[in-house]
Amino acid sequence: MNHPAKSIRPFIGAKDYKESVLFYATLGFSVHSLGPQMSVVSVNEKLSFYLQDAYVKDWVDNTMLFLEVEDLQHHWEAMKVLGLPDKFPGVRLSTIKINDWGSEFFLHDPSGILWHFGVFKS
Repeated sequence: MNHPAKSIRPFIGAKDYKESVLFYATLGFSVHSLGPQMSVVSVNEKLSFYLQDAYVKDWVDNTMLFLEVEDLQHHWEAMKVLGLPDKFPGVRLSTIKINDWGSEFFLHDPSGILWHFGVFKS
């Protein structure tokens, strides 16, 4: 079956919706409100997800997103300069980890969503 899709947008929850909106804006993502309880958050013109004012601990604690980037070292350094863990309680930023398949670092958002930022080996 052919799926002539244009995008895929997962839904993620937020423990404190306003704080999460500010976090993603500070991270450099574009945040566009779709109403008082939902926003579309865009990494660029093709990559987006829905952020909603909904929190179910088991769901959020088990949500992970992987964002493949061009230059992991540059991306990590730019993120470190933002000082996100100092600005948002609960936010954690790891160092770069080298794996058999490539390299990555981790970022926990204010709600506990685990982001993987990585590059694959060629």
